[in-house]
Amino acid sequence: MAETPGTTETAGTAQTRGATETPGTTGTPGRTVLWVPAEGAPIREERDATDLIGEAFGHGATWVVLPAARLHEDFFRLGTRVAGGIVQKFVNYRIGLVVLGDIAHHVAASDALRDFVRESNRGRQLWFLADEAELADRLAGAAATPVRGPSACPAPAPGPRWS
Repeated sequence: MAETPGTTETAGTAQTRGATETPGTTGTPGRTVLWVPAEGAPIREERDATDLIGEAFGHGATWVVLPAARLHEDFFRLGTRVAGGIVQKFVNYRIGLVVLGDIAHHVAASDALRDFVRESNRGRQLWFLADEAELADRLAGAAATPVRGPSACPAPAPGPRWS
């Protein structure tokens, strides 16, 4: 993506949201969200996900909000493995992904997608949400429950040494 994101910093946290063709960010304490504009090329390949992740890192964002309309139709057909490749990139880089918008027609057409959406929404890495109000509620809950990284896991208890 060659678009240049525009943000404004307030007290160390980006506060403006891009409403045009350039991504923008908003922030809450401990969370910065990169908003991807609804207009633009469809997101279809892992390379597209990597570009978004790079932009997120550039803004210190911990979440990327991607309008459902920006996702290529193949994303919603799980047999193509497009969704798996894109989501895995976000998981690997520990950037949360929110697919924002109405995907009811996709979910109604696929039991597998319905199950994938339901399980994703139970987690803390990928959410399929209908609107910004639902996103605000989820982020407020996510801020109360910090994500545990590998360094936060306790070390295994020492055990017997076998020779």
